[in-house]
Amino acid sequence: MTKVITVEGMMCGMCEAHVAEALRKVPGVENAKADRSKKQAVVTCGAEVSDEALLKAVADTGYEASDVREQAEPEKKGLFGFRKK
Repeated sequence: MTKVITVEGMMCGMCEAHVAEALRKVPGVENAKADRSKKQAVVTCGAEVSDEALLKAVADTGYEASDVREQAEPEKKGLFGFRKK
Protein backbone atom coordinates (compact mmCIF):
# COMPACT_ATOMS: atom_id res chain seq x y z
CA MET A 1 0.00 0.00 0.00
CA THR A 2 1.28 3.46 -0.87
CA LYS A 3 0.23 6.58 1.03
CA VAL A 4 0.81 10.23 0.15
CA ILE A 5 1.15 12.81 2.93
CA THR A 6 1.01 16.57 2.42
CA VAL A 7 4.01 18.14 4.19
CA GLU A 8 4.55 21.88 4.67
CA GLY A 9 7.79 23.58 5.65
CA MET A 10 10.46 21.63 3.75
CA MET A 11 12.96 24.09 2.28
CA CYS A 12 15.94 21.98 1.13
CA GLY A 13 17.26 18.51 0.47
CA MET A 14 18.20 18.05 4.12
CA CYS A 15 14.57 18.75 5.07
CA GLU A 16 13.44 16.06 2.62
CA ALA A 17 15.96 13.58 4.04
CA HIS A 18 14.91 14.38 7.62
CA VAL A 19 11.20 13.78 6.88
CA ALA A 20 11.87 10.59 4.88
CA GLU A 21 14.13 9.18 7.61
CA ALA A 22 11.50 9.83 10.29
CA LEU A 23 8.82 8.10 8.22
CA ARG A 24 11.06 5.05 7.57
CA LYS A 25 11.36 4.55 11.33
CA VAL A 26 7.59 4.01 11.68
CA PRO A 27 6.94 0.26 12.12
CA GLY A 28 5.45 -1.20 8.93
CA VAL A 29 6.95 1.42 6.59
CA GLU A 30 9.15 -0.13 3.91
CA ASN A 31 10.24 3.06 2.15
CA ALA A 32 9.60 6.79 2.19
CA LYS A 33 10.57 9.66 -0.07
CA ALA A 34 9.87 13.35 0.53
CA ASP A 35 9.64 16.00 -2.19
CA ARG A 36 9.72 19.67 -1.16
CA SER A 37 8.62 20.95 -4.58
CA LYS A 38 5.45 18.84 -4.45
CA LYS A 39 5.05 19.44 -0.70
CA GLN A 40 4.50 15.75 -0.09
CA ALA A 41 5.98 12.51 1.13
CA VAL A 42 5.23 9.15 -0.50
CA VAL A 43 5.32 6.17 1.87
CA THR A 44 5.29 2.48 0.91
CA CYS A 45 3.82 0.33 3.67
CA GLY A 46 4.29 -3.43 3.94
CA ALA A 47 1.84 -3.73 6.80
CA GLU A 48 -1.10 -1.69 8.00
CA VAL A 49 0.23 1.65 9.22
CA SER A 50 -2.11 4.19 10.80
CA ASP A 51 -2.38 7.66 9.34
CA GLU A 52 -1.92 9.06 12.84
CA ALA A 53 1.48 7.34 13.20
CA LEU A 54 2.66 8.86 9.92
CA LEU A 55 1.39 12.33 10.81
CA LYS A 56 3.05 12.13 14.25
CA ALA A 57 6.40 11.08 12.74
CA VAL A 58 6.40 14.14 10.48
CA ALA A 59 5.17 16.49 13.22
CA ASP A 60 7.87 15.22 15.59
CA THR A 61 10.50 16.38 13.07
CA GLY A 62 9.10 19.93 13.16
CA TYR A 63 7.14 19.97 9.89
CA GLU A 64 3.41 20.30 9.36
CA ALA A 65 1.74 17.18 7.96
CA SER A 66 -1.84 16.71 6.83
CA ASP A 67 -4.04 14.99 4.30
CA VAL A 68 -2.92 11.35 4.25
CA ARG A 69 -4.41 9.54 1.26
CA GLU A 70 -3.89 6.23 -0.44
CA GLN A 71 -2.26 6.28 -3.85
CA ALA A 72 -3.71 4.03 -6.53
CA GLU A 73 -1.33 1.25 -7.49
CA PRO A 74 -0.26 1.43 -11.14
CA GLU A 75 -1.68 -1.25 -13.40
CA LYS A 76 0.87 -3.98 -14.12
CA LYS A 77 1.70 -4.45 -17.76
CA GLY A 78 3.65 -7.12 -19.56
CA LEU A 79 6.51 -6.84 -22.01
CA PHE A 80 4.42 -5.53 -24.92
CA GLY A 81 2.22 -3.22 -22.86
CA PHE A 82 -0.63 -5.67 -22.38
CA ARG A 83 -2.30 -5.90 -19.01
CA LYS A 84 -1.12 -8.76 -16.78
CA LYS A 85 -3.70 -11.02 -15.19
